[in-house]
Amino acid sequence: LDFSLRIGIHKGPVVAGVLGLKRFTYDVWGDSVNTASRMESNGVPNLIHLSSDMYQTVDGLTNDFDFTCCGKIQVKGKGEMTTYLARPLR
Repeated sequence: LDFSLRIGIHKGPVVAGVLGLKRFTYDVWGDSVNTASRMESNGVPNLIHLSSDMYQTVDGLTNDFDFTCCGKIQVKGKGEMTTYLARPLR
């Protein structure tokens, strides 16, 4: 079985809730969710694409990840953003 996975992570406020009356669904909304989705869609297979906000939170994990700055990229609905790729070291 051969497959690739893209992961996008951002941090920030969200709104969450349960939808439905007979069959319940849990969902989250907000700009942070949209930004994480943009990180995923602009990501590279088998790497983790981080917003600069998320990178500032995890940049001390250099024993676990190799971080590479992507520079400023154009992100739909957000404009230019500095982003980072994280490659797990294990």
